[in-house]
Amino acid sequence: QVQLVESGGGLVQAGGSLRLSCAPSGRTFSAKFMAWFRQAPGKEREFVAQIGSHTYYADSVKGRFTISRDSAKNTVYLQMNSLEPEDTAVYYCNAADLNGMNYWGKGTLVAVSS
Repeated sequence: QVQLVESGGGLVQAGGSLRLSCAPSGRTFSAKFMAWFRQAPGKEREFVAQIGSHTYYADSVKGRFTISRDSAKNTVYLQMNSLEPEDTAVYYCNAADLNGMNYWGKGTLVAVSS
């Protein structure tokens, strides 16, 4: 079974930066795309960014966040700059393999203080 493991979350002041990483554990798989979602307290989970044959970003993070991928390791990164208190959330890694199976990580907390 594939498990995704996120790391890199933490507490940062507004205007600061963090870099999240997500790597698979368990059996190997070929990811069609990998993505980041986030869920703020009291809100629904929302899309942040995706990387596959194309790259997509939520409007709220365009120009501040950059998603990248090491395809050989099926590892995805999220470089987050100019962080705002509104970015506070649990960030989840998501991946879909070539058979359409979807995988999620357990999340990593990002807290941005004003």
